[in-house]
Amino acid sequence: MKQTKYQGYDFRFSPKQALMGAQFLFVAFGALVIVPILTGLNPSVALFTAGVGTIAFQVTTSKNIPPIFLASSFAFIAPLQFCINQWGVSAAMGAVMATGLFYVFLSFLIRIYGENFLHKILPPVVVGPVVATIGLILAPAAVKMIMSVSEKSIYTQSQALLVAFVTLFFTIMVMMLAKGLFRLIPILIGIAAGYLLSYLIGIIDFSPIDKATWLNVPNFVAPSFELAAILFMLPIAIAPAIEHIGDMATISNVAKEDFLKNPGLKTTLLGDGIATSLAGVFGGPPNTTYSEVTGAVSITKAYNPAIMTWTAIVAIILAFVGKLGAVLSTIPAPVIGGIMLLLFGIIASVGIQILIKNQVDLADPRNVIIVSLIFIFAIGGMIIDLEFTSFSGVGLGAIVGIILNLLLPKTRHIEGY
Repeated sequence: MKQTKYQGYDFRFSPKQALMGAQFLFVAFGALVIVPILTGLNPSVALFTAGVGTIAFQVTTSKNIPPIFLASSFAFIAPLQFCINQWGVSAAMGAVMATGLFYVFLSFLIRIYGENFLHKILPPVVVGPVVATIGLILAPAAVKMIMSVSEKSIYTQSQALLVAFVTLFFTIMVMMLAKGLFRLIPILIGIAAGYLLSYLIGIIDFSPIDKATWLNVPNFVAPSFELAAILFMLPIAIAPAIEHIGDMATISNVAKEDFLKNPGLKTTLLGDGIATSLAGVFGGPPNTTYSEVTGAVSITKAYNPAIMTWTAIVAIILAFVGKLGAVLSTIPAPVIGGIMLLLFGIIASVGIQILIKNQVDLADPRNVIIVSLIFIFAIGGMIIDLEFTSFSGVGLGAIVGIILNLLLPKTRHIEGY
């Protein structure tokens, strides 16, 4: 057993922890693979980059390693879809690398100017509506996955709706009624229920599983760099950067160790940035800290970060299991659509929760203007073309919010406004 003493928890690495590490991957698995499935990336590559990214994060934060796992970020689903359609997978991966480097840049700004700098540029009145628009913009994609039945589909519209709503029902029931670790895997259980029903009514094509080999190298994609793709993707990084702060605060409360001070936000955000850039190098989605895994840590009291090292190792091993990737490719679109109906709504709700939790006064004209214009610019289809690039969607909404927050003068609460 190797033991390395850090200022916080001991990093105690032992083969006995492998099963516990696999358990945490089980908790994260459903959410982890949905992002690549929705964006057209390879789920096996996403598993690999989640494992490599987590280990990179641990190396970066070696002074005091938080017990967290990094994996696919939901915030990047819409921009990844657009980037891939517009510029191709390779250029999208270059944009993902740039996003990671943006986190690195932010970490150095925090190192120089302190954490209040980030809160000043990105206050709740900006971050809340930006997060909400991510969910609202994605909503039509969830419905489309259920309703888009073509002549080539092996299921009917009524079968698609049945599968989607059964998947949604089981996901909701687990979220509301389950206890312990089961409460943390509603996505996985919902997918399993929808997949079982799809099998029973005969709408799954198993041929990819038969053709797949047991061992297979994931379909890695090297990045290329398109300025337009990079500039489109960068503003999206604002919301996950703020989410990172919340996740660090949460794991600090769970583990009773202030990771915001040691190793500090400047270091954890640096680790997140390196992990996301590595994801772009191999062809995976951007990484973020997973709240489901944090919840599992709270229940199991597994505070030793070496357990997350095992989670990462198991993820990397599974990435090379060809049959697993083939199974994931057989999940019918209505199953994923049923999950997305809820998850995209939850993302929008989180944005509203940010406004409420931070008591953003919407009777203050300044706040109303910022929130309103973020929503309209992000959701309304506005495009600002600068010839060398264009801004639209969440990225445009984020830029508008930041500029308005910096330029608009302070106002005060107006009763009945």
